Amino acid sequence: MANHKSAEKRARQTERRTAENNARRSRLRGSTKKVEEAIKSGDKKAAAEALRAAQPDIQRGATARVIAKNAAARRVSRLNARIKAMA
Repeated sequence: MANHKSAEKRARQTERRTAENNARRSRLRGSTKKVEEAIKSGDKKAAAEALRAAQPDIQRGATARVIAKNAAARRVSRLNARIKAMA
């Protein structure tokens, strides 16, 4: 455990940030999963709607450094390509 006042503050900040990042990561995974399920079901319109809803979550994850900026762009791009490829 931290002994100094500044170290205690740092521990509190880290705890708070970790909780926020876990929530963001969870939201990111969940929204991506909804898009994946919509693609799997074969409903192009639902998949496009799910991606439209998921895209801000993915971008927010990149802004908060939960995932890398290029990883977020790649994820959106690949999901979009899979939706476009649907019949």
